[in-house]
Amino acid sequence: MARKIGTSRTEKSRAAKKPRAKKPRKSGKSPAAKASPNPFAAIIRPPPPGEGKRGERGHLAYLLRQAQGTVRLTIERALAELGVTSPQFVVLTMLKAYPGLSGADLARVALLTPQTVGVIIRNLERDGAIRKTPHPVHGRVLQWTLTRRGATLLEKCRRHVQAVERRLVAGLSKKAQMTVRRWLAGVALDFQ
Repeated sequence: MARKIGTSRTEKSRAAKKPRAKKPRKSGKSPAAKASPNPFAAIIRPPPPGEGKRGERGHLAYLLRQAQGTVRLTIERALAELGVTSPQFVVLTMLKAYPGLSGADLARVALLTPQTVGVIIRNLERDGAIRKTPHPVHGRVLQWTLTRRGATLLEKCRRHVQAVERRLVAGLSKKAQMTVRRWLAGVALDFQ
């Protein structure tokens, strides 16, 4: 039997699958339209803090978070020149107030994870700001206290942070400050 000479089916399908060169299309858009971003992006912008939902009409939980975030950033910037982070400052403050806390207790009162506190403790101990002593009853528990060096560092930090706190209470009477303090402490207690 003679075979038919020509293109096989496989060769035809390969030829059909080859991409064809596309002719460039002319866009109907003007050059200005191509360069500009989404036109709605320029229109929809969140308001600055203090306005809209970021102001008095905002959700209370969001406003607390917004206030805490801006105050924390301000404190971090103030402490940066001392080479101290905000979480380190909190740990030093808690050890001054409650000497002898364990790492787990520090994590709870500083509102940090145990892993974070572990890193902070190692760094502060390495720098000579805190020291450990074994617990008198529970041998495996370590208690942490400030050293003289740590107390000096904490005092320097406090001077920087007190400037931020003065800004926080500016314009509030002593009575209003106490009302805010009670309310914030109450929120923490109620939501435990």
